Amino acid sequence: MLQNTEPGAPALTNPAANFPHSEDVRHLLFGTLLGIDRTIKILHKRGYAEPNDWSDPIPTERPNEWKCILTKRLLIE
Repeated sequence: MLQNTEPGAPALTNPAANFPHSEDVRHLLFGTLLGIDRTIKILHKRGYAEPNDWSDPIPTERPNEWKCILTKRLLIE
């Protein structure tokens, strides 16, 4: 993009930077089923995510360890 280099000339800005966009962020929880359930409920009480937005628990290779995944779309301004 070309810019006017005269003294006192207004700086040109990127017009696309003035518009918000969204991006996905993925959260992973690892732990026991009870620990994961409790964490999901805490995040729900704080208004961050609905419990049904999380994946079903997935067993890991470790004994008594599970994981759940949440993909959340965030508005970036």
